[in-house]
Amino acid sequence: MKFLRIGPAGHEVPCVLDASGVARNISSLVVDIGPATMPGLIAAVSGVDLSTLPEVATTGARIGSPVARPNNVWCIGLNYADHAEEAGMPIPEEPIIFSKSSLTVCGPNDPILKSKAMTKLDWEVELGIVIGTPALEIAPEAAMDHVFGYVTANDVSERAWQIERGGTWIKGKTYPNFCPTGPWLVTADEVPDPQNLALSLSVNGEVMQDGTTATMIFGVAHVVHYLSQFAQLEPGDLILTGTPPGVGMGLKPPRYLEAGDTVTLSVEGLGQQESVVEAV
Repeated sequence: MKFLRIGPAGHEVPCVLDASGVARNISSLVVDIGPATMPGLIAAVSGVDLSTLPEVATTGARIGSPVARPNNVWCIGLNYADHAEEAGMPIPEEPIIFSKSSLTVCGPNDPILKSKAMTKLDWEVELGIVIGTPALEIAPEAAMDHVFGYVTANDVSERAWQIERGGTWIKGKTYPNFCPTGPWLVTADEVPDPQNLALSLSVNGEVMQDGTTATMIFGVAHVVHYLSQFAQLEPGDLILTGTPPGVGMGLKPPRYLEAGDTVTLSVEGLGQQESVVEAV
């Protein structure tokens, strides 16, 4: 199944795509698509004749994040060997964990916000994992049982804040709209091998990132298992799994986003985003 949320920010309608790709309003079945409804979401929709549900127009409509504000946004850093190389950092022996505020999560085509204080605004296409059931200290072989599905995500980063201001990476990761997500939440059964998905990102039509999840250092199952050793993962939690090479910081010379730039990205089977950088 492919779930999505359509409408103005704060007033999105929960939807599912039918077999013809038409968005159907499921608000009669679930209040929303989020942490509270995630455990029973598939059961609520299963067996329903989707053609009997109201159609929701997508042309010209705003698409919201497919999960209404997750409780947690977990992130894995330097999870592609070639990205670690371009960053000039050693390949991690264990996953590097940081987080983003849930307020960073926005719709897939919402603007990327650039404040006057930002000087090194960067992009990162990533495979996002959405947790379906609570997970704490789970065994590796049980990890995939806790995965609800997957999303396309952009781990937007202000590198000067992340790297040059001391402390932790979260400084450069957690400004509003720094996590465009979606357009769809695709259930795990439709992604039989999350370690074989193409990822791509372009800026103003120029391809910057062209990679595959096959080169991840720590795969989806290991990431979920590993995180659960340190924190309880909750339904709706979003995990960003790292980015392939081609980020602006790694270019020679480096290149960063400016107001008016258009960032287009996709993960195979999970849909495409297109965001314009907006000065605030």
